[in-house]
Amino acid sequence: MTVPQPPEPEHPHDLVGIGIGPFNLSLAALADGIHGGITSAFYEQRPAFHWHPGLLIEGATLQVPFLADLVTLADPASPWSFLNYLRTRERLFPFYFAERFHIQRAEYDAYCRWVSANLPGLHFGHQVDAVRWNPERAAFEVDFTQLDAEGEAEALGRAYARNIAVGVGTEPYIPEPLRPLAEAPTVPVVHAGEYLDHRERFLGAEHITVVGSGQSGAEVFLDLLRARPAGREKITWLARSEAFAPMEYSKLGLEHFTPDYGRYFHALPEPVRDELVPRQWQLHKGIDADTITAIHDELYRRTIHGGWPDVVMTPGVSVRTAGRVATTKVELHLEHIQQGTRSRLTTDAVVLATGYRERPLGQLLAGLDPYIRRDARERPRVDERFRLLFDASVTGSVYVQNAEQHTHGVGAPDLGLAAWRSATILNSLTGTEAYPMPRRTAFTSFGLESREAPRVPSQQPELTPLAQGN
Repeated sequence: MTVPQPPEPEHPHDLVGIGIGPFNLSLAALADGIHGGITSAFYEQRPAFHWHPGLLIEGATLQVPFLADLVTLADPASPWSFLNYLRTRERLFPFYFAERFHIQRAEYDAYCRWVSANLPGLHFGHQVDAVRWNPERAAFEVDFTQLDAEGEAEALGRAYARNIAVGVGTEPYIPEPLRPLAEAPTVPVVHAGEYLDHRERFLGAEHITVVGSGQSGAEVFLDLLRARPAGREKITWLARSEAFAPMEYSKLGLEHFTPDYGRYFHALPEPVRDELVPRQWQLHKGIDADTITAIHDELYRRTIHGGWPDVVMTPGVSVRTAGRVATTKVELHLEHIQQGTRSRLTTDAVVLATGYRERPLGQLLAGLDPYIRRDARERPRVDERFRLLFDASVTGSVYVQNAEQHTHGVGAPDLGLAAWRSATILNSLTGTEAYPMPRRTAFTSFGLESREAPRVPSQQPELTPLAQGN
């Protein structure tokens, strides 16, 4: 059966966004506030906005202040701010008295869903299939499929755009040894991003293992710990990192998530950037101090009447291989990195808090591949304004959101830079200062200023003129 295709639009949009996560939602919200307006359309294959629904654990908070909403750090007067959301819900005074600088994840998700439900130009249930450059129109062709409520193709469409913003987000990372088990429906091995969907099943398991030492691993471990009876917890927490380490959250440490640091990082040589990112893991992959405290408090509470909780917490461990035992259990083959020792662990369920990776853009942007300029490791080159670098024959721009850590550093996935990056993109796109940008954002000077060496005066001795008659 042929799916009908609507007629092509005559005029291209100024901007087409692909993906509607927090970052492109921020871009759409700030685009809505540009005086004179720009024409835009944003497409998302999911039926509605949801932000990591499997990790909206009760009580879990954002790791950034509420000011890191979609718009405030670029436009505090925007109607799409978190504070205005509270006002429309008649919750501004309760929030004022609650004195919460860090809001719960569930509340951030509700705020974003409010924006997505009221902001014009968002098209959910639309799957973008291909992007090409059309030199005759001097615009990008964006082919999409409109999906019905069951996710089946309903109609085909095409949009044209002078500029594109790709914000397709990240995807769960599952280590190679555990992929076959995670893909088997009968084995309880799931990524933490789906934790709440399987929580009751996990609570019914005799023994549970959590793999991963970041914030999501800590939150899952704490939630399981609180739900298990004292003395019969039967939880193992494993991590590759050398410790269950706190996140770097000092005031000056947080200045790595400023535009100043992003500019400094972008100007570094590519080999230096590649070496630097892995060393900065504690800036964004550690555990916040409140969660660490809550875990220790819960463990300590269980020792008050004698005995220790039935919990094993071991850092410095990697999972070499994994397999099924009988039909319901999982066997993990472990190696302690520092000791060089190996062991086996039999468990009934595994939660993989192993993080996320940037979603590859190769398939989506395959039609643009001949034009994209790449670095020494075949990654797209991204300029300071978040544009992919193209061959000169492409006059439009493709902006990327959270796909530029290799060029802009650890701040790429940080919600605190969302509004600033969106404003940068819109200023670049319009060629105006639609959103005035701060000249300085950090007390730290991350590099030495390059100055000309001072001119050295001549060191030759002056000659004394001879007196007359000599």
